[in-house]
Amino acid sequence: MNEQILAEISEFCRARGLAESTFGRRAVNDGKLASRLRNGGRITTETLERIRSFMSHTAGSPPARRRVLFEGSNQAILPAASSPPMPPAASNKDDPQRNFRFFDNRQKYLLFVNTCSEKWEIANRVSLELANIHPRPPAVRVFDAGVGDGTVLSRVMRAMHDKYPTMPFYIVGKEISLEDIRLTLQKMADRFIEHPSSVVVLTNLAYAEAPWLTVKSISAATSMVWKEVALEGNTAHAFEQQITSLEGFLGENWKARVSAKSGNPVYERPVVLVLYRNDHKFLLDQVIPKPGGTVADYDLVIASQPYRARASLEFKAKRVLTPLARALGPGGRMIAIHSYGHDPGMEIIHKVWPDDNPFMHSRHDLLKAVKHELGATGRDLNFNAYADQRSLFRYDMHTLPSEISSSIGTSTLLAAWNAAIYVAQIEDDRLSDVNSDRRYIDATRDVLQQHGGLWFYDESFVISRRRE
Repeated sequence: MNEQILAEISEFCRARGLAESTFGRRAVNDGKLASRLRNGGRITTETLERIRSFMSHTAGSPPARRRVLFEGSNQAILPAASSPPMPPAASNKDDPQRNFRFFDNRQKYLLFVNTCSEKWEIANRVSLELANIHPRPPAVRVFDAGVGDGTVLSRVMRAMHDKYPTMPFYIVGKEISLEDIRLTLQKMADRFIEHPSSVVVLTNLAYAEAPWLTVKSISAATSMVWKEVALEGNTAHAFEQQITSLEGFLGENWKARVSAKSGNPVYERPVVLVLYRNDHKFLLDQVIPKPGGTVADYDLVIASQPYRARASLEFKAKRVLTPLARALGPGGRMIAIHSYGHDPGMEIIHKVWPDDNPFMHSRHDLLKAVKHELGATGRDLNFNAYADQRSLFRYDMHTLPSEISSSIGTSTLLAAWNAAIYVAQIEDDRLSDVNSDRRYIDATRDVLQQHGGLWFYDESFVISRRRE
């Protein structure tokens, strides 16, 4: 179904000279409509009718005006559409293709992060892998394939210091969201105090590029921004001030846009930000990465929720997990974690959408797909699905015992509903159909009272490289 409607939208946009984001805003007031559909998002029959109604009503109007690509071109300029009117040409500052939020709803994401213990539990699960890695000089090498707000990475760094208090750390984090990079950097000042022999690298590169800090495109390579920051002083306050002063640099360079080809967010300009303590530069000389001369060979790769649950199996395996597996060094381990379902959170979802199933691909499906994708190059890798007892782990929504009773407060109900729809990745257009009545409130209350709280399950699996 998604492929069919996407093909219709693409053909319509080509014929009308519209960007897909413009089509989505005009048709259903959702600029990310096409990207959601490509990532496996579902739409209601009402939304589908609105899409096709928009296309049929505007089919007779002239195509939108196209921009002249070259000065002095003899190509005729097509007349502008008369109905509906085209908005004024957007500048880079206002273009929604370049300035957008990375989550369906930023407030939804922040509420989930602050009311549920997922980040803590993921960090605990990742930290268990430290007992199984075998670091080699000159540093313990870690790659985080999506740092988010930095909670998982900072907690893992604490666990690393506890196990390897004297070894230098080389830590690379990938994150395309400027907002999350800001949150992550806020947590790093203390890490440079506890473990001064640390090199922390943050980048917005793609999964196939970030572990090596190298871009594949020649045009992108010429525009790469590589910034090295040697932190002065020896207090968390001094480090925090220097990190905060990077705000202008981040705002200018950490920009992204929506890919016209895939509908996914991609960097506008590749950026690598390298931070370390200047008083440890001599010790870290062999650890600090250099442009064009970086190797991967990671001891630990963290892939926590690196893809949308509703994305295709091919995308998850080929575009995300396979490049990360190739970045493992001898004895290295990649732990991947994603939502599992089969929990009270999904019970809430099924009370509202009985047939919804966002968690289509199990760890077994993914490991099989990655193994197939790697082919002969994966012969020295082990694919560890583990039994459910080891693979699955639970996290909870924070509630007081007194909050779950015969009368549950509105704030608790809304936090629980938000957590359920965030984990299940319910699209905003589907939410508009149920937010007008009390079905979701009643469903949430019933589940909370039945279980005495709310929790979710995540699923983990490991890909490891054999030691030399």
